Amino acid sequence: MNTNSWLRYAVLTAITAAYLTSLSRAVGAPAIPAPNPTPTTAAPVRQTIRLWPGDAPGAKGATDNDIPTLTVFPAPDGNANGAAIVVCPGGGYGGLAMSYEGVDVAKWLNTLGITGAVLKYRLGSHGYRHPIELGDVQRAIRTVRSNGKAWGVDPKRVGVLGFSAGGHLASTAATHFDAGNANDKDPIERQSSRPDLAILVYPVITMSDPYTHGGSRDNLLGKHPDPKLIELLSNEKQVTPDTPPCFLVHGMDDKTVPVQNSIDFALACRKHNVPCELHLFEHGPHGFGLGGQDPELKTWPADAARWLAKHDFATN
Repeated sequence: MNTNSWLRYAVLTAITAAYLTSLSRAVGAPAIPAPNPTPTTAAPVRQTIRLWPGDAPGAKGATDNDIPTLTVFPAPDGNANGAAIVVCPGGGYGGLAMSYEGVDVAKWLNTLGITGAVLKYRLGSHGYRHPIELGDVQRAIRTVRSNGKAWGVDPKRVGVLGFSAGGHLASTAATHFDAGNANDKDPIERQSSRPDLAILVYPVITMSDPYTHGGSRDNLLGKHPDPKLIELLSNEKQVTPDTPPCFLVHGMDDKTVPVQNSIDFALACRKHNVPCELHLFEHGPHGFGLGGQDPELKTWPADAARWLAKHDFATN
């Protein structure tokens, strides 16, 4: 092949290759992907689990209202620090504010490296009274501890956080707990139900007049509760030196749950040398959640994050 023939051949080959490439793109042939210099990591999987595999203790039926669950929001892999917090939404023991006092809170905890676990507990509006609600939150805490290895959670860093009546449930968990039953056939029941810390936001604390929230008391204890039961579930009276560290938030002008609930609980913590931090806002209507757009109220999550970091729960 002479030089001119070789040049014609080379040009023809190049033109043909270019045509075939354009044709393959036109008919949708798969392109070779460019190398990805950054390995991708699968996002943590959100999951909802039943607290008991069968009927929960004391179940009155098999509807959604009779099945306590835990929805787990794992902290992102690159930020997870091994801590977890069970979140108890409020609702007067008659409903559950699952969005702004549940899911939104779990997602905020994720930004701090904490796994959030939102508890759907049973309610007085569906016929459930104490100790059912306490049993649900205790089981939730035990469940997180029992699944620590699978969920990347340190069993010694499991807290509880609650709003309003959910704050009462969280404060009940912080003052009524046990070490678990080492001989139980169920490995979950072998775990301690004591939270390692508690965050209580505009919480119902007392069941006693004049500062209780009447609707929460009626739903939890019934219309005419035994005075001994009122005493037992007035958690400002149940604080001991074994109560875990607590962080409280309340508005001074809360017209639904009087601020005295948080003040009395904080004073009880002080009396028993329990580490405690209390944040009172001059203006804070009941139910402000994470603070929304209020320039003052929305500061409490940052204060809580600082406090959590001090207690080795949050990523600085």
